[in-house]
Amino acid sequence: MSPVHTSRLAAGLRAPEDSRAAALHAGAWWLWALGLATAASRTTNPLLLALLVAVSGYVVAARRTDAPWARAYGTFVKLALLVLAIRLVFAVLLGSPIPGTHTLFVLPEVPLPDWAQGVRLGGRVTAEGLLFAFQDGMRLATLLICVGAANALANPARLLKSLPGALYEVGVAVVVAMTFAPHLVADVQRLRAARRLRGRSDRGVRAILQVALPVLEGALERSVALAAAMDARGYGRSARVPRSVRLFTNVLTLGGLLGVCAGTYGLLAAEGAVFGLPLLLLGLAAALAGLRLGGRRAVRTRYRPDRWGPRAWLVAASGGAVAAAMLWGAASDPQLLNPPAVPLAAPELPLWPAALTLLGLLPAVVAPRPPDAGADRAPTKEDSR
Repeated sequence: MSPVHTSRLAAGLRAPEDSRAAALHAGAWWLWALGLATAASRTTNPLLLALLVAVSGYVVAARRTDAPWARAYGTFVKLALLVLAIRLVFAVLLGSPIPGTHTLFVLPEVPLPDWAQGVRLGGRVTAEGLLFAFQDGMRLATLLICVGAANALANPARLLKSLPGALYEVGVAVVVAMTFAPHLVADVQRLRAARRLRGRSDRGVRAILQVALPVLEGALERSVALAAAMDARGYGRSARVPRSVRLFTNVLTLGGLLGVCAGTYGLLAAEGAVFGLPLLLLGLAAALAGLRLGGRRAVRTRYRPDRWGPRAWLVAASGGAVAAAMLWGAASDPQLLNPPAVPLAAPELPLWPAALTLLGLLPAVVAPRPPDAGADRAPTKEDSR
Protein backbone atom coordinates (compact mmCIF):
# COMPACT_ATOMS: atom_id res chain seq x y z
CA MET A 1 0.00 0.00 0.00
CA SER A 2 1.36 3.39 -0.97
CA PRO A 3 2.11 6.06 1.64
CA VAL A 4 -0.72 8.21 0.24
CA HIS A 5 -3.29 5.44 0.76
CA THR A 6 -1.89 4.73 4.23
CA SER A 7 -2.22 8.37 5.29
CA ARG A 8 -5.78 8.51 3.93
CA LEU A 9 -6.71 5.35 5.84
CA ALA A 10 -5.23 6.74 9.05
CA ALA A 11 -7.12 10.00 8.56
CA GLY A 12 -10.35 8.09 8.04
CA LEU A 13 -9.88 6.03 11.21
CA ARG A 14 -8.94 9.02 13.32
CA ALA A 15 -11.72 10.50 15.41
CA PRO A 16 -12.97 13.87 14.17
CA GLU A 17 -12.49 17.07 16.12
CA ASP A 18 -15.35 17.95 18.43
CA SER A 19 -17.74 20.43 16.83
CA ARG A 20 -21.47 21.06 16.64
CA ALA A 21 -21.82 18.77 13.63
CA ALA A 22 -19.63 15.93 14.96
CA ALA A 23 -20.59 16.18 18.65
CA LEU A 24 -21.21 12.94 20.50
CA HIS A 25 -24.66 12.47 21.99
CA ALA A 26 -24.57 13.33 25.71
CA GLY A 27 -26.65 10.25 26.54
CA ALA A 28 -23.88 8.01 25.19
CA TRP A 29 -21.46 9.35 27.80
CA TRP A 30 -23.94 8.70 30.58
CA LEU A 31 -24.66 5.16 29.37
CA TRP A 32 -20.92 4.49 29.22
CA ALA A 33 -20.40 5.84 32.74
CA LEU A 34 -23.41 3.96 34.12
CA GLY A 35 -22.00 0.77 32.60
CA LEU A 36 -18.74 1.32 34.47
CA ALA A 37 -20.68 2.15 37.65
CA THR A 38 -22.73 -1.04 37.28
CA ALA A 39 -19.52 -3.02 36.93
CA ALA A 40 -18.12 -1.34 40.06
CA SER A 41 -21.25 -2.21 42.04
CA ARG A 42 -20.76 -5.94 41.34
CA THR A 43 -17.25 -6.30 42.76
CA THR A 44 -15.22 -5.45 45.85
CA ASN A 45 -11.91 -6.55 44.36
CA PRO A 46 -9.58 -3.54 44.85
CA LEU A 47 -7.58 -4.40 41.72
CA LEU A 48 -10.65 -4.41 39.47
CA LEU A 49 -11.96 -1.23 41.08
CA ALA A 50 -8.61 0.48 40.55
CA LEU A 51 -8.70 -0.65 36.91
CA LEU A 52 -12.17 0.88 36.49
CA VAL A 53 -10.93 4.15 37.99
CA ALA A 54 -7.93 4.13 35.65
CA VAL A 55 -10.15 3.47 32.61
CA SER A 56 -12.55 6.31 33.43
CA GLY A 57 -9.70 8.68 34.28
CA TYR A 58 -7.88 7.99 31.01
CA VAL A 59 -11.01 8.59 28.93
CA VAL A 60 -11.72 11.83 30.78
CA ALA A 61 -8.13 13.02 30.28
CA ALA A 62 -8.29 12.18 26.57
CA ARG A 63 -11.74 13.52 25.69
CA ARG A 64 -12.85 16.25 28.09
CA THR A 65 -12.97 19.86 26.97
CA ASP A 66 -12.27 23.17 28.70
CA ALA A 67 -15.95 23.73 29.54
CA PRO A 68 -16.86 24.60 33.16
CA TRP A 69 -18.60 21.27 33.79
CA ALA A 70 -15.47 19.37 32.66
CA ARG A 71 -13.55 20.69 35.66
CA ALA A 72 -15.80 18.87 38.12
CA TYR A 73 -13.98 15.55 37.68
CA GLY A 74 -11.26 16.52 40.13
CA THR A 75 -13.89 17.48 42.68
CA PHE A 76 -15.56 14.07 42.37
CA VAL A 77 -12.18 12.36 42.82
CA LYS A 78 -11.55 14.35 46.02
CA LEU A 79 -15.06 13.50 47.22
CA ALA A 80 -14.39 9.81 46.53
CA LEU A 81 -11.16 9.92 48.54
CA LEU A 82 -13.02 11.66 51.38
CA VAL A 83 -15.70 8.94 51.37
CA LEU A 84 -13.02 6.25 51.49
CA ALA A 85 -11.25 7.99 54.40
CA ILE A 86 -14.51 8.40 56.34
CA ARG A 87 -15.31 4.70 55.85
CA LEU A 88 -11.93 3.72 57.26
CA VAL A 89 -12.25 6.11 60.21
CA PHE A 90 -15.67 4.67 61.05
CA ALA A 91 -14.22 1.16 60.92
CA VAL A 92 -11.49 2.18 63.37
CA LEU A 93 -13.72 4.06 65.82
CA LEU A 94 -16.93 2.03 65.63
CA GLY A 95 -15.49 -1.38 64.87
CA SER A 96 -16.26 -3.80 62.06
CA PRO A 97 -18.71 -6.70 61.79
CA ILE A 98 -15.90 -8.84 60.35
CA PRO A 99 -14.03 -10.81 63.01
CA GLY A 100 -10.27 -10.94 62.71
CA THR A 101 -7.20 -12.44 64.34
CA HIS A 102 -4.53 -9.99 63.13
CA THR A 103 -4.68 -7.16 65.67
CA LEU A 104 -3.10 -3.91 64.49
CA PHE A 105 -3.68 -1.77 67.61
CA VAL A 106 -6.13 -1.39 70.47
CA LEU A 107 -7.99 1.84 71.22
CA PRO A 108 -9.45 2.70 74.63
CA GLU A 109 -13.01 1.41 74.60
CA VAL A 110 -15.82 3.66 75.84
CA PRO A 111 -18.48 1.83 77.88
CA LEU A 112 -21.99 2.23 76.46
CA PRO A 113 -25.40 1.62 78.08
CA ASP A 114 -27.34 -1.60 77.61
CA TRP A 115 -29.69 -0.14 74.99
CA ALA A 116 -26.65 0.40 72.70
CA GLN A 117 -25.76 -3.28 72.71
CA GLY A 118 -23.95 -4.27 69.51
CA VAL A 119 -22.33 -0.85 69.10
CA ARG A 120 -18.91 -0.04 70.47
CA LEU A 121 -16.55 2.93 70.54
CA GLY A 122 -12.88 2.04 70.35
CA GLY A 123 -11.50 -1.37 71.13
CA ARG A 124 -9.48 -3.79 69.03
CA VAL A 125 -8.77 -2.89 65.41
CA THR A 126 -7.93 -5.82 63.14
CA ALA A 127 -6.44 -5.99 59.67
CA GLU A 128 -9.42 -8.01 58.43
CA GLY A 129 -11.86 -5.31 59.55
CA LEU A 130 -9.84 -2.57 57.89
CA LEU A 131 -9.59 -4.60 54.67
CA PHE A 132 -13.35 -5.11 54.60
CA ALA A 133 -13.94 -1.39 55.19
CA PHE A 134 -11.41 -0.48 52.48
CA GLN A 135 -13.07 -2.75 49.93
CA ASP A 136 -16.54 -1.43 50.75
CA GLY A 137 -15.41 2.20 50.70
CA MET A 138 -13.48 1.80 47.48
CA ARG A 139 -16.55 0.44 45.72
CA LEU A 140 -18.54 3.55 46.68
CA ALA A 141 -15.62 5.78 45.73
CA THR A 142 -15.44 4.16 42.28
CA LEU A 143 -19.16 4.78 41.77
CA LEU A 144 -18.65 8.47 42.55
CA ILE A 145 -15.71 8.70 40.14
CA CYS A 146 -17.75 7.11 37.34
CA VAL A 147 -20.55 9.64 37.89
CA GLY A 148 -17.92 12.39 37.89
CA ALA A 149 -16.64 11.14 34.54
CA ALA A 150 -20.13 11.47 33.05
CA ASN A 151 -20.41 15.01 34.45
CA ALA A 152 -17.04 15.94 32.95
CA LEU A 153 -17.74 14.54 29.47
CA ALA A 154 -21.47 15.07 28.82
CA ASN A 155 -22.75 18.51 27.92
CA PRO A 156 -25.72 19.09 30.30
CA ALA A 157 -27.47 21.46 27.87
CA ARG A 158 -27.35 18.87 25.08
CA LEU A 159 -28.52 16.17 27.47
CA LEU A 160 -31.51 18.34 28.35
CA LYS A 161 -32.41 18.73 24.68
CA SER A 162 -32.49 14.95 24.27
CA LEU A 163 -34.97 14.30 27.07
CA PRO A 164 -38.60 13.47 26.25
CA GLY A 165 -41.05 16.33 26.44
CA ALA A 166 -42.70 14.87 29.56
CA LEU A 167 -39.39 15.05 31.47
CA TYR A 168 -38.36 18.49 30.28
CA GLU A 169 -39.17 20.36 33.51
CA VAL A 170 -37.58 17.67 35.69
CA GLY A 171 -34.58 17.64 33.35
CA VAL A 172 -34.12 21.38 33.70
CA ALA A 173 -34.02 21.05 37.48
CA VAL A 174 -31.53 18.17 37.29
CA VAL A 175 -29.28 20.02 34.83
CA VAL A 176 -29.30 23.14 37.00
CA ALA A 177 -28.37 21.02 40.02
CA MET A 178 -25.58 19.25 38.12
CA THR A 179 -24.06 22.47 36.77
CA PHE A 180 -24.16 24.25 40.14
CA ALA A 181 -21.11 22.46 41.53
CA PRO A 182 -18.87 23.00 38.45
CA HIS A 183 -19.73 26.71 38.34
CA LEU A 184 -19.08 26.99 42.06
CA VAL A 185 -15.66 25.33 41.68
CA ALA A 186 -14.83 27.63 38.75
CA ASP A 187 -15.78 30.73 40.80
CA VAL A 188 -13.60 29.63 43.71
CA GLN A 189 -10.63 28.97 41.42
CA ARG A 190 -11.09 32.34 39.67
CA LEU A 191 -11.25 34.29 42.94
CA ARG A 192 -8.25 32.48 44.42
CA ALA A 193 -6.23 33.25 41.30
CA ALA A 194 -7.26 36.90 41.54
CA ARG A 195 -6.08 37.05 45.15
CA ARG A 196 -2.73 35.56 44.20
CA LEU A 197 -2.32 38.12 41.40
CA ARG A 198 -2.91 40.90 43.94
CA GLY A 199 -0.25 39.47 46.24
CA ARG A 200 -2.69 38.18 48.84
CA SER A 201 -2.73 34.76 50.39
CA ASP A 202 -5.38 32.29 49.21
CA ARG A 203 -5.00 29.91 52.15
CA GLY A 204 -6.29 30.00 55.69
CA VAL A 205 -9.60 30.71 57.35
CA ARG A 206 -9.50 34.44 56.62
CA ALA A 207 -8.93 33.88 52.91
CA ILE A 208 -11.79 31.36 52.77
CA LEU A 209 -14.18 33.82 54.41
CA GLN A 210 -13.17 36.62 52.03
CA VAL A 211 -13.67 34.32 49.02
CA ALA A 212 -17.00 32.92 50.24
CA LEU A 213 -18.88 36.22 50.03
CA PRO A 214 -18.11 36.90 46.30
CA VAL A 215 -18.91 33.27 45.51
CA LEU A 216 -22.29 33.58 47.24
CA GLU A 217 -22.97 36.86 45.45
CA GLY A 218 -22.13 35.28 42.08
CA ALA A 219 -24.39 32.31 42.81
CA LEU A 220 -27.31 34.63 43.65
CA GLU A 221 -26.79 36.69 40.50
CA ARG A 222 -26.62 33.53 38.41
CA SER A 223 -29.83 32.19 39.97
CA VAL A 224 -31.71 35.44 39.27
CA ALA A 225 -30.51 35.50 35.66
CA LEU A 226 -31.44 31.84 35.27
CA ALA A 227 -34.93 32.43 36.65
CA ALA A 228 -35.47 35.34 34.25
CA ALA A 229 -34.24 33.28 31.30
CA MET A 230 -36.46 30.32 32.21
CA ASP A 231 -39.51 32.55 32.56
CA ALA A 232 -38.78 34.25 29.21
CA ARG A 233 -38.61 30.83 27.54
CA GLY A 234 -41.95 29.71 28.92
CA TYR A 235 -40.74 27.31 31.60
CA GLY A 236 -43.67 25.65 33.37
CA ARG A 237 -46.22 26.33 30.64
CA SER A 238 -47.99 23.33 29.14
CA ALA A 239 -50.69 22.60 26.59
CA ARG A 240 -54.22 21.62 27.57
CA VAL A 241 -55.01 17.91 27.34
CA PRO A 242 -58.14 16.03 28.50
CA ARG A 243 -58.20 14.88 32.11
CA SER A 244 -58.68 11.25 31.08
CA VAL A 245 -55.48 11.38 28.99
CA ARG A 246 -53.55 12.86 31.91
CA LEU A 247 -54.84 10.14 34.26
CA PHE A 248 -54.03 7.37 31.79
CA THR A 249 -50.55 8.83 31.27
CA ASN A 250 -49.86 8.91 35.01
CA VAL A 251 -51.05 5.32 35.43
CA LEU A 252 -48.85 4.12 32.56
CA THR A 253 -45.77 5.97 33.79
CA LEU A 254 -46.12 5.00 37.45
CA GLY A 255 -47.02 1.39 36.63
CA GLY A 256 -44.14 1.15 34.18
CA LEU A 257 -41.63 2.44 36.72
CA LEU A 258 -42.91 0.01 39.33
CA GLY A 259 -42.58 -2.79 36.78
CA VAL A 260 -39.01 -1.75 36.01
CA CYS A 261 -38.13 -1.79 39.72
CA ALA A 262 -39.76 -5.20 40.27
CA GLY A 263 -38.17 -6.64 37.14
CA THR A 264 -34.73 -5.36 38.11
CA TYR A 265 -35.10 -6.89 41.56
CA GLY A 266 -36.16 -10.16 39.96
CA LEU A 267 -33.05 -10.20 37.76
CA LEU A 268 -30.77 -9.50 40.72
CA ALA A 269 -32.39 -12.17 42.91
CA ALA A 270 -31.62 -15.78 42.10
CA GLU A 271 -35.18 -17.00 42.68
CA GLY A 272 -36.81 -14.28 40.56
CA ALA A 273 -34.88 -14.66 37.31
CA VAL A 274 -37.84 -16.38 35.59
CA PHE A 275 -40.30 -13.48 35.85
CA GLY A 276 -37.71 -10.70 36.13
CA LEU A 277 -36.98 -10.16 32.43
CA PRO A 278 -40.62 -10.21 31.17
CA LEU A 279 -41.67 -7.86 33.95
CA LEU A 280 -38.77 -5.53 33.17
CA LEU A 281 -39.67 -5.41 29.46
CA LEU A 282 -43.36 -4.77 30.21
CA GLY A 283 -42.43 -2.02 32.64
CA LEU A 284 -40.13 -0.37 30.11
CA ALA A 285 -42.83 -0.51 27.42
CA ALA A 286 -45.45 1.01 29.74
CA ALA A 287 -43.08 3.75 30.96
CA LEU A 288 -42.06 4.69 27.43
CA ALA A 289 -45.71 4.82 26.35
CA GLY A 290 -46.51 7.06 29.32
CA LEU A 291 -43.63 9.39 28.49
CA ARG A 292 -44.75 9.49 24.88
CA LEU A 293 -48.28 10.51 25.87
CA GLY A 294 -46.96 12.95 28.47
CA GLY A 295 -44.95 14.69 25.78
CA ARG A 296 -48.19 15.99 24.28
CA ARG A 297 -48.35 18.57 27.08
CA ALA A 298 -44.99 20.05 26.10
CA VAL A 299 -45.26 23.22 24.01
CA ARG A 300 -41.59 23.51 23.08
CA THR A 301 -39.76 22.65 19.88
CA ARG A 302 -36.29 21.24 19.31
CA TYR A 303 -33.82 23.18 17.22
CA ARG A 304 -31.18 20.99 15.56
CA PRO A 305 -31.51 17.95 17.87
CA ASP A 306 -28.42 15.83 18.51
CA ARG A 307 -28.23 12.66 16.47
CA TRP A 308 -27.39 9.24 17.83
CA GLY A 309 -24.73 8.09 15.39
CA PRO A 310 -22.41 5.06 15.12
CA ARG A 311 -19.84 6.60 17.47
CA ALA A 312 -22.52 7.04 20.15
CA TRP A 313 -23.49 3.37 19.75
CA LEU A 314 -19.84 2.33 20.18
CA VAL A 315 -19.35 4.47 23.30
CA ALA A 316 -22.56 3.22 24.94
CA ALA A 317 -21.83 -0.39 23.95
CA SER A 318 -18.35 -0.24 25.49
CA GLY A 319 -19.83 0.65 28.89
CA GLY A 320 -22.48 -2.06 28.51
CA ALA A 321 -19.80 -4.61 27.63
CA VAL A 322 -17.85 -3.78 30.80
CA ALA A 323 -21.00 -4.17 32.90
CA ALA A 324 -21.87 -7.48 31.20
CA ALA A 325 -18.33 -8.77 31.76
CA MET A 326 -18.49 -7.98 35.46
CA LEU A 327 -21.94 -9.55 35.81
CA TRP A 328 -20.67 -12.66 34.06
CA GLY A 329 -17.61 -12.78 36.30
CA ALA A 330 -19.71 -12.36 39.45
CA ALA A 331 -21.89 -15.31 38.39
CA SER A 332 -19.05 -17.60 37.30
CA ASP A 333 -16.49 -16.94 40.05
CA PRO A 334 -17.90 -14.75 42.85
CA GLN A 335 -14.88 -15.27 45.14
CA LEU A 336 -12.49 -13.55 42.75
CA LEU A 337 -14.75 -10.54 42.23
CA ASN A 338 -15.71 -10.35 45.91
CA PRO A 339 -12.69 -11.67 47.84
CA PRO A 340 -13.45 -12.40 51.50
CA ALA A 341 -11.65 -10.45 54.19
CA VAL A 342 -11.26 -13.61 56.28
CA PRO A 343 -8.82 -15.28 55.95
CA LEU A 344 -6.50 -12.38 55.26
CA ALA A 345 -4.97 -12.70 51.78
CA ALA A 346 -3.86 -10.53 48.89
CA PRO A 347 -6.57 -10.09 46.20
CA GLU A 348 -6.07 -11.74 42.82
CA LEU A 349 -6.76 -10.10 39.48
CA PRO A 350 -9.20 -12.18 37.38
CA LEU A 351 -7.81 -12.07 33.84
CA TRP A 352 -10.98 -12.27 31.74
CA PRO A 353 -12.98 -9.60 33.61
CA ALA A 354 -9.90 -7.38 33.70
CA ALA A 355 -9.29 -7.79 29.97
CA LEU A 356 -12.93 -7.05 29.13
CA THR A 357 -12.84 -4.03 31.43
CA LEU A 358 -10.32 -2.47 29.03
CA LEU A 359 -13.16 -2.23 26.49
CA GLY A 360 -14.16 0.85 28.45
CA LEU A 361 -11.19 2.63 26.83
CA LEU A 362 -12.94 2.57 23.44
CA PRO A 363 -14.37 6.12 23.82
CA ALA A 364 -10.80 7.45 23.99
CA VAL A 365 -10.42 6.28 20.38
CA VAL A 366 -13.83 6.69 18.71
CA ALA A 367 -15.24 9.78 20.50
CA PRO A 368 -14.61 13.18 18.89
CA ARG A 369 -11.38 14.81 19.95
CA PRO A 370 -11.54 18.05 21.94
CA PRO A 371 -10.21 21.04 19.98
CA ASP A 372 -6.54 21.81 20.56
CA ALA A 373 -6.26 24.77 22.88
CA GLY A 374 -3.11 26.11 21.27
CA ALA A 375 -3.90 25.29 17.67
CA ASP A 376 -4.45 28.17 15.26
CA ARG A 377 -7.14 27.54 12.72
CA ALA A 378 -9.42 29.62 10.60
CA PRO A 379 -12.94 30.09 11.97
CA THR A 380 -15.63 28.13 10.17
CA LYS A 381 -19.31 28.68 9.66
CA GLU A 382 -19.98 25.99 12.29
CA ASP A 383 -18.12 27.99 14.95
CA SER A 384 -20.34 31.01 14.40
CA ARG A 385 -23.37 28.92 15.31
